[in-house]
Amino acid sequence: MPTFVIEDNYQAWRAAALQALADRLAPEAIDWHIATPDSASDSASDSASAPGPQQQALLDYGDAIQPLSDQPPTVQVRVSRDLAEQLKEAALFRDPQRWAFLYKVLWRWQRGDRAVVSAADNDGVRLYRMTKAVRRDKHDMLAYLRFQPYEDSVGEPGMDTPEYVAWFEPEHDVLAWSAEHFARRMGRSTWLITTPRGAAFWNGRAVVLKQRRAWSVDHRAVTEDEAQTLWLTYYRSTFNPARLNETALEQHMPVRFWKGLPEGPLIPSMISEAKSGARQVAQARGVGALAATGGKAVAVEAAHAQPQRDEPSSLDACRRCALWQHATQAVPGRGPGDAQIMVIGEQPGDQEDLAGKPFVGPAGQLLEVALSRAALPRADLYLTNAVKHFKWTLRGQRRIHKTPNQREVEACGYWLEQELQRVRPRVVVTLGATALGALLREAVSLQDYVDAPFEVAGVWVVATYHPSFALRQTDEASRERVLQAISDALTTARELSEKLNPS
Repeated sequence: MPTFVIEDNYQAWRAAALQALADRLAPEAIDWHIATPDSASDSASDSASAPGPQQQALLDYGDAIQPLSDQPPTVQVRVSRDLAEQLKEAALFRDPQRWAFLYKVLWRWQRGDRAVVSAADNDGVRLYRMTKAVRRDKHDMLAYLRFQPYEDSVGEPGMDTPEYVAWFEPEHDVLAWSAEHFARRMGRSTWLITTPRGAAFWNGRAVVLKQRRAWSVDHRAVTEDEAQTLWLTYYRSTFNPARLNETALEQHMPVRFWKGLPEGPLIPSMISEAKSGARQVAQARGVGALAATGGKAVAVEAAHAQPQRDEPSSLDACRRCALWQHATQAVPGRGPGDAQIMVIGEQPGDQEDLAGKPFVGPAGQLLEVALSRAALPRADLYLTNAVKHFKWTLRGQRRIHKTPNQREVEACGYWLEQELQRVRPRVVVTLGATALGALLREAVSLQDYVDAPFEVAGVWVVATYHPSFALRQTDEASRERVLQAISDALTTARELSEKLNPS
């Protein structure tokens, strides 16, 4: 079995993977190893670390193909822009088997198996999860890394003393990426980022990486400047113990990052003070102010107690429910203004929340498969959701979808009704019970409507499952049954539309 000994980085893997493709080596026929100082002498005679002169290749996307050298290539690999980005992101995922897995993905793609990037494929799901985890780690490092002034020496010969230092514990190999980001943001100020697996030093001209060990830093030399003192004072002054929500706090600022934040040491004490009486004291002030006005309490339903407000003029300004507070942005519907078919889902997912577009995550990829089977071009449809903001709960480091309640669905019905009035589709496809209930304005059982198109106010409605239901199936056969049911419903919608609008 050929052994490929490579450095633990994307470029080294890329070169070796292209050589393996040129040699037509199947994924199961290769033994991948990471180079160590002693690996050169211990590796077998058939090992390789770079392409040979007759084994050059190409790997890029679209038309922007660049050769690895001036030698004529013997194999050409064209990947989509999305796959190229996914491979680079997944290469930063900490997994001893990642290089073998990424080669398997590339091998399948080169052989024409485009399902390898589909959410309905096991390898596609794994690649997506690796990419998502790395992107989340990048976001966390940018959001929670804090530089602090430093007045001592790093103790490395030939190295200047950094003006600022920071400590962070990334879950994946995102140090080099984040170092380039901070180099662009920090100008000529010198800094040092240390992590458990390495360090990055910016001397004002270039980033120097140490992957084997971090430079030793005496954190006692870290000083508090006037800006940090002002920030800590401001942070404490904005804390309202009466409105403490520990779950929301830990969702937005996970506990594992507290120790690296200047305000981190303040948080436990403020929470403790709130629990031991500060919360009740803050509430008592408000209650006392109300009691001083006198008068008799009148029982009234909460919905009727709300003040009259003008309807929001735009979706971004919507405050009809509380979901906007924890979402990145509202996700409006997209599609032709005169689409004959409207597809309504439940709510945006994690990827939709970040991108601001409906059906771009795993469920959206599965919907693409169903649309292809039904011969329905996505560009001809108007895609939207019953609820326009992402409702989620934190599980570990992942934002997990949480089903919206009836009040939230009703609040967002204002926007769905506007879309229906504006687009005026002839056929509506509802994906899941929440979407069906939002359209009918009542809680219903999806099973009572599946496979039975019906008419509401002159519009034909086809109810089916949400693609995320297929993703939750535990085996391939069950997933395929759900996917086929969605495809059949979309086919029915197309046939109804063609019947109502004969060309």
